[in-house]
Amino acid sequence: MIVKNYMKKDIPTISGEDTVSEASKIMVKNNTGYVIVMDKIQPVGIVTEKDIVFKIIALDKDPAKVKVSECASKPLITIDPDQSVDEAVNTMKKHGFRRLPVVKNGIIYGVFTAKDLIDHFGELEDKLEKAILRFMPG
Repeated sequence: MIVKNYMKKDIPTISGEDTVSEASKIMVKNNTGYVIVMDKIQPVGIVTEKDIVFKIIALDKDPAKVKVSECASKPLITIDPDQSVDEAVNTMKKHGFRRLPVVKNGIIYGVFTAKDLIDHFGELEDKLEKAILRFMPG
């Protein structure tokens, strides 16, 4: 059960120079709660709906005037596409994340989310059960 088999491959991205207002429009267009912040082709941060509420709206800042780079969560904590789902879950739990960018050699391949776990829970549960039964004495 490796991350690349369960991650979302359509990744909404934005430049750190764009505004938070533009980031929120990308989130709405893509029906997602995050956008990956890019510096050219390198992923450098993530902006989530929580970042916008806590760092912009709650502080009465104007989202049309604040750059994405000012509210992005950095440094970007990532996982390799070939790591296990268990490692992804542990990383998310450790950092309190619901989304984990999937990056290898500085290239973003997708995002693994808590929703991906929910969407594939039955399949993951079946695989886990089969793995446990293989190791149980007969």
